[in-house]
Amino acid sequence: MVGGTGKSVMKRKYFGTDGVRGAVGRAPMTADFVLRLGHAAGKVLAGQAARSTERPGVLIGKDTRISGYMLEAALEAGFSAAGVDVQLCGPLPTAGVAYLTRAFRLSAGIVISASHNPYADNGIKFFSGDGFKLHDDLEGQIEAEIEASLAGAMGCNEAAQLGRARRIDDAAGRYIEFCKSSVPAALNLHGMKIVVDCAHGAAYIVAPHVFHELGADVVAIGNAPDGFNINDRFGATAPQALEAAVEREKADFGIALDGDADRLVMVDDRGRHYDGDQLLYAIVKHQTSKTRVAGVAGTLMSNLGLEQAFARMRIAFERARVGDRYVLELLRQRGWLYGGENSGHILCLDKHTTGDGIISALQVLAALRESGLSLAELTGDLVMYPQVLVNVRVPSDFDWKKHPAISAAQRDAEAGMNGRGRVLLRPSGTEPVLRVMVEGEPREAIEAAAQSIAGAVGRAARF
Repeated sequence: MVGGTGKSVMKRKYFGTDGVRGAVGRAPMTADFVLRLGHAAGKVLAGQAARSTERPGVLIGKDTRISGYMLEAALEAGFSAAGVDVQLCGPLPTAGVAYLTRAFRLSAGIVISASHNPYADNGIKFFSGDGFKLHDDLEGQIEAEIEASLAGAMGCNEAAQLGRARRIDDAAGRYIEFCKSSVPAALNLHGMKIVVDCAHGAAYIVAPHVFHELGADVVAIGNAPDGFNINDRFGATAPQALEAAVEREKADFGIALDGDADRLVMVDDRGRHYDGDQLLYAIVKHQTSKTRVAGVAGTLMSNLGLEQAFARMRIAFERARVGDRYVLELLRQRGWLYGGENSGHILCLDKHTTGDGIISALQVLAALRESGLSLAELTGDLVMYPQVLVNVRVPSDFDWKKHPAISAAQRDAEAGMNGRGRVLLRPSGTEPVLRVMVEGEPREAIEAAAQSIAGAVGRAARF
């Protein structure tokens, strides 16, 4: 079932599903644009705080991309010019910025990261003062301010009204303690050997410490960022390094995060790979042994097997648009606590306001400790359907719904599955591709169906 977030979303010029993102050196990821972005966001925040005697303040964190230095300086200058105080925490997971924004009672948190993308990309995403993703209305106000500044001079406050900037030295330590507090105080990981893959990203300092301080024997990989190697053959989108390390180290588990550490995949001691759907199921199933779980939110990409498993457990399941912000919106609408995406974004709103790969991993490990089960046993009754995903590059303005040949290929694929699967076509929110997903059985049939539809898309896109 598709949830309430399936409604149309106001078209944005700069903001996508997760902030502003693009290739560095090209609009909008240039120093001058990001300066204007910071100034525009600062003006909106200053307007909200107009009745307060205190100057608004923001926290800026980043991942490990070389471009982060430039973009951090541009944002800092823009906010200062608008009269907003800035606190800088350096490399820290996205969820850490959300937590500290709330803990410091700031007006907003800003993360400089392109998540799982390669180093040549970067992005800017915002959190409100309560630690949740910025509301669409505020993004619209920021875009309006940007457009106004592009039409003339950007402007700058007088010296007495400029914002101040300072660095936070203990940000990592504060976030480590927050992560540890998400599991029962009596729980420890003694006797567990865990490989932690930090993707050469934002979690390279904090993630190994969290699991080590809870008692695990930790082997860290992907923890030597150089500004260029983020997500490169390491992390949640490239789990082969984790699988090899788990086998080499004879570890009990492997944990892989992505560049900003909001995604999670895991590997067990037999090399079995667990994606976001499976890990969400493990968390929710264990929670049902302690309390009632009213419902779970997934996305259009969530595996059909997950939906069927929750139906057997009599737990409501609804699908949102792809993107963790839409999962979050659906959870808040329904008053539910758990949701996620098969890509590894998992939301546990009883623990944090946003997806957090470290905290999600801790919830899985806590479930295993408390239940005495292995991850394979805990997820044993979850039967996943094979999924085939093909990305087809298309023009940025390509409207696939207007091409009869694509619709015909989709209908043929659905008819061939006789109700035992599904087809989903959706444009990417971050790159010019149309994603073709076919799910069902047997695998050979869905692979053929996916390639047939992808071929129709490719031919239509060339006209």
